[in-house]
Amino acid sequence: MSTVLRHAPTAARVVLGLAFLVFGLNGFLGFLPMPPHEGGAGAFLGALAATGYMFPLIKGTEVLVGALLLGNRFVPLALTLLAPVMVNILAFHAVLEPAGVALPVVLLGLQLFLAWAYRRSYVGVLAAKARPEAPAFAASEEAHATA
Repeated sequence: MSTVLRHAPTAARVVLGLAFLVFGLNGFLGFLPMPPHEGGAGAFLGALAATGYMFPLIKGTEVLVGALLLGNRFVPLALTLLAPVMVNILAFHAVLEPAGVALPVVLLGLQLFLAWAYRRSYVGVLAAKARPEAPAFAASEEAHATA
């Protein structure tokens, strides 16, 4: 059992990374057929497309996050970048297209599991009263002034 638990973060990272890399690339290359979206879902997606920049921004973020997760680089940063994208994907399916909510719920579960697995990386970000560090040049100027 401990072997499974030891490899669970890697498996979750790879699955989440593949999902976002593939769906992000699909936004640029269109290799997976997209089902038609009617009503509010279609209007919402049409509005995003009409801006000219939102879909490239969202899909570019998905590709970047997917690549970072698959490459095991900057995983806490990738999860942080993914958070607002994931919230919107889940909200879109929960409110506008409930039939497709299963996959986003699974992906959210993977993301939350990974955030828990990397929880020590977020300690500084979650500090209620964080203080800025003195810039390196300020410390060297202070040392010269006292000499």
